[in-house]
Amino acid sequence: MRILMISAEGPPLQRAGALVDVLDALPHELRERGHEVSLVLPFYRELRENNSIDAEDTGVTVDIRVGDKNYVAEYFESRTSTGVQVFFVRCDEFYDRPEIYGEHGTPYEDNPARFIFFNKAAIELARRLTPAPQILHVHDWAAALIPAYVHAHNLPFATVLTIHRLAEQGSFWGLDFGLTNLPQRFFSLRGVEFFGRLNFLKGGIVFADRITTVSEHHKHEILRPEGGCGLDAVLRENAHKLSGILHGADYARWNPETDSLLPARFNSEKFWGKMICRDALLEDMRLAPAPRGPVFGMVTRVVAEKGFGILTPLFDRMLSDDVRLIILGEGDPGFETTLAIASRRYPARFAYRRHYDERLAHLIEAASDITLVPSQFEPGGLIAMYSLRYGAIPIAHASGGIQEIIQDYDPTLPPAQAGYGFLCYNYSSDAFWDSIKRARFLFPDRTLWTGLMRRAMEREFSWAGSAQRYEDLYRGLLGESELAA
Repeated sequence: MRILMISAEGPPLQRAGALVDVLDALPHELRERGHEVSLVLPFYRELRENNSIDAEDTGVTVDIRVGDKNYVAEYFESRTSTGVQVFFVRCDEFYDRPEIYGEHGTPYEDNPARFIFFNKAAIELARRLTPAPQILHVHDWAAALIPAYVHAHNLPFATVLTIHRLAEQGSFWGLDFGLTNLPQRFFSLRGVEFFGRLNFLKGGIVFADRITTVSEHHKHEILRPEGGCGLDAVLRENAHKLSGILHGADYARWNPETDSLLPARFNSEKFWGKMICRDALLEDMRLAPAPRGPVFGMVTRVVAEKGFGILTPLFDRMLSDDVRLIILGEGDPGFETTLAIASRRYPARFAYRRHYDERLAHLIEAASDITLVPSQFEPGGLIAMYSLRYGAIPIAHASGGIQEIIQDYDPTLPPAQAGYGFLCYNYSSDAFWDSIKRARFLFPDRTLWTGLMRRAMEREFSWAGSAQRYEDLYRGLLGESELAA
């Protein structure tokens, strides 16, 4: 099959978040299974200035109309580190900026135009590729108008929308609908209009041939008012085309036995390398190396849905104990400020780094005894998969894919069945603190804790099963007759 994946984020961007990891691993896995897979991204300043990216100008340019203005799309071509073909859409007026969506917590005012342009430019690329793709697989709100354009213009593509972050919907003023150049009938209850506003994600839900989200549990969560971020009714109306596919971990990148970014490697039988990583991380972060209490780590987007609203009130209680806490990630300026202040208040025990660094992300996973996942919404739980493989026991709020990944520790069960994480089932600071206390109480028992680590590291969440489910979805969508053609 021929699949074109379209997203505002993907490799070779360097940042915390599951979307980039998924767009790195899934196309590669599908390619290994014999399918032709390419990826389309905007050509951001970060990518253009990255000297390690060898992007060649295709020589193709297309005039793209956005509202009553014309812009020129230029197309560049490269390969990801795993060999997947990637196309970059260049328009410096839209993408020659320091960030992707906005700066200092404020979205760019012209985001509707920026991503309407990207949607149209990606479709124009698909129309010019030879042979043409059969499937346009779009990811999250920034590419979600593509199914609407395919429907409006009766284009010969099947469409799949994967929702990674439902809370981010691409909701803009209703007047911005004019920038889409779609027929007026599309700004309606059965189209891209949502409470008088233009909603990219709603348009994708309505017009995509198939919708997926990143775990079966999250699929059920988003169909309920408390988890649907306002779109639950729209999702229920389209539930017949919705499926949940738990994503996998890319063990070619995230494996402590082979990880070239670590100062020492380790596995479930030999843990000495993890101790070396711990010492290296604490030295890098200028945190006190002793006494040797647990190291807590987080590699995440610093936003409300990742649980910082219930985590930050716990800092004084956590950091008055013999622990170390390292957080890597950027996001909401208010939470970033809170983290920066806490790191100055507890300089020997807490370090916060805003800008994503691949080496540091891997070192945090390898060095941590415990990973904190307080997310209110954790659709897929990739970070928990990575943490398990690195022996960093997760403490997590039981949401979304977390429930498919982590088994809560139960001391009443035989050791082999006792679990390998600590879950809280109420989304509150007190409930999360109780889970932290459970883990903290057990940590000094090295025999018990080593058993937890071994069980965690032996868990397997490879991409093979996930890719098979996507392959089945594509086949069902296209039908055997087209595949045979």
